Amino acid sequence: MHSVLIVVDKPQDWTAYYPSDNVISVQDYLSQPGSLNNSAVQVINLCRSYKYLTNGYYCSLLAEARNHKVIPSVRSINDLSNKSLYSLDIGNLNQLLEKALHDRQLENDTLSLKLFFGNTDIPELESLGRQIFELYPCPILVLTIRLRERWFVESIKPGALNTLQPSEEDLFAEALERFNKAVWRKPRSKKLSRYDLAILVDPEEKLPPSDKTALKKFVSIGKQMGINVELITRKDYVRLAEYDALFIRETTAIDNHTYRFAKRAESEGMVVIDDPQSILRCTNKIYLADLLNTNGVPTPITQILSKDRLKEDIATAVNSLGFPMVLKIPDGSFSRGIVKVEDEEQLKTHLAELFKQSALVLAQAYTYTEYDWRIGVLNKKPIFACKYFMSRGHWQIYKHNASSGTVESGTFQTLPVYETPKKILDVATRAANLIGDGLYGVDVKQIGDAGVVIEVNDNPNIDSGVETNFLKDDLYRIILEEFIRRLERKRIGI
Repeated sequence: MHSVLIVVDKPQDWTAYYPSDNVISVQDYLSQPGSLNNSAVQVINLCRSYKYLTNGYYCSLLAEARNHKVIPSVRSINDLSNKSLYSLDIGNLNQLLEKALHDRQLENDTLSLKLFFGNTDIPELESLGRQIFELYPCPILVLTIRLRERWFVESIKPGALNTLQPSEEDLFAEALERFNKAVWRKPRSKKLSRYDLAILVDPEEKLPPSDKTALKKFVSIGKQMGINVELITRKDYVRLAEYDALFIRETTAIDNHTYRFAKRAESEGMVVIDDPQSILRCTNKIYLADLLNTNGVPTPITQILSKDRLKEDIATAVNSLGFPMVLKIPDGSFSRGIVKVEDEEQLKTHLAELFKQSALVLAQAYTYTEYDWRIGVLNKKPIFACKYFMSRGHWQIYKHNASSGTVESGTFQTLPVYETPKKILDVATRAANLIGDGLYGVDVKQIGDAGVVIEVNDNPNIDSGVETNFLKDDLYRIILEEFIRRLERKRIGI
């Protein structure tokens, strides 16, 4: 039987409703990862804000790390945060809206209404509300529609429980009761039949996941294998549906066009690597830390610091991690947004800056090694192994020179998978498989003969003469063969 947790920012947000043991504060939820590890838990996130890196955002993010079913999901939160993402679906909604209100006269040409789990008190818009909820499951949605010759959807935004009027509180309570009796389900994907692969690149990116030589290899080897491979850029968004598959080869982030491309590709039924879920899971180190901890994957001693419990968390971090320790912002990449602090004064100084960007910051015990393992995992199997050595005179692989704007990196050594320590391969594969079945690069530090996972990257480097240094052209073939395999499975409906 499923248990339901209703998460609120403040206990007073729930005062208008019957007291319940199912109601929990967001701080209590975020601070109890071990005791709440249960796939039968359903979380209704009613925080006041779902903005990126707020407590409401982390509530849904860590719920997914704990294998809880959560509404709204992080994907819905991010889709609703940017009109360019949800506008992909507005065309069909506008047709339904125009049909529903075609013969109805309203006092104003602009109407804003709230949807409670997809329910509305306007009978003509019930079907529209249900469809919007199917697309973007969220407890409270604020729908704004406008009349300009025809009715159209102006915006869809998350609403907040603490802003409801008394009459709306009754509607919300009724909708919540009905929702608890409903089935949680996922939408089906469309089928494909063609074999055209688009590779998304940014020609101006300084540290791209694949260099120009590697990209040319994907194109030429794809041709040998019967795949039409084309390089596209962000300007080709409107053409994306012309392809059967998408391979993202620029640094991903959920707040830029890479996530938008992945989401659009998935909605079109395309094969996509990196898929939106992998981007969401890998680009946030807080999520990764909680996911790995919940599933018993060895990592450096780690603590999540909250600006709402700053004094207590600093004391705990100093006691459990000691100095030096490493602080990480949730969405840093290529060694950016990571600082090493040597004492409590530096800790407080850097936290003050980092908390301007995020409600939570990751702190880890510092462990120096001469190199980090990078294990490439595709479809839950390791396909390459590299040693990335630290930049000379620095404690990280990449050294960013603020004065010159240049980036230095250490050397590397590429090994065959069969010569890589089994314990390193096993822990890397375990970590990657928690994310999905895409292409991942798992960073592992070797301590003695054991490995601890530092992070999982959703679009690992595939550079000519580095990751490909042992397998050569075969590494490109392995990746392209996986696209073919997935396309063929979709073609026959598997």
